[in-house]
Amino acid sequence: MTQLVTTTDGIGLLTGSNISLLDTPYKDLGAAFAAGETVTSLTTKTATAQVPMSAVHLLAPVLSPSKIWIMGWAYHAHRIETGQEETREPFASLVAPSAVTGPFDPIHRPSIAPDKLDYEGELAVVIESRASAISEEAAWGHVAGFTVVNDVSARDIQRGEIGNQPANVNMAKSFDSFMPMGPALVSIDEFDDPEDLLLRTWVDGELRQEARTSELIWSIPHLISFLSHRTTLLPGDVISTGTPGGVGHKQGKFLRSGSVVRVDVEGVGTIENQVV
Repeated sequence: MTQLVTTTDGIGLLTGSNISLLDTPYKDLGAAFAAGETVTSLTTKTATAQVPMSAVHLLAPVLSPSKIWIMGWAYHAHRIETGQEETREPFASLVAPSAVTGPFDPIHRPSIAPDKLDYEGELAVVIESRASAISEEAAWGHVAGFTVVNDVSARDIQRGEIGNQPANVNMAKSFDSFMPMGPALVSIDEFDDPEDLLLRTWVDGELRQEARTSELIWSIPHLISFLSHRTTLLPGDVISTGTPGGVGHKQGKFLRSGSVVRVDVEGVGTIENQVV
């Protein structure tokens, strides 16, 4: 299993609690993949320094993906809690790349929509090579690895509850800092089953979400193939595979200033972000 990170000092290889900074010209993993690098080729780069993880600032593995696809109502439990009927195909929406922020950086409450901020812990897939109209069988061959995201949402924007603005799911999820991501990109080669990982989300120490990714309605290869038949997936693109049941708005438990959201995916890592 390979764990690659993006830091303010460049791309690194994470081993335990240490990072080997690599001799590459790329600002992040997305730029590396766009230049034709792969996870395998990056691991062969010369290490310029080895530093403890605590000594560097971790950024999102991919800083400026061309696209961030988010999958809606992707778990049965989340469909039930939101009252959504099952559909024959996945529901997908786009999030602005500028929403991406680091795995431990703050989430900023937007001044125009501060009151109904919500969390969605999710497993995300990072694309390594161009994929257009591919089959499910070919999907894994285009994947660089997994990472963890929190798909933060302003529910009042999403529902059209502010002013005379219509409901807008894209805008609700595209505010700056609304897509914490990281801490690493983890290759899938040593997972016993890359489609059966434990996902959990805590808010202020309270466990809010707990599910296995095997509970997804559609498999990860199906999601990748589905999207590739509608838009070309480019190196560095991110697919956030959806959130399980337990989101805040169905319980009236919205995020406030000072709230800390922690999302953990088994074998992939943990992100933790405070709302400010």
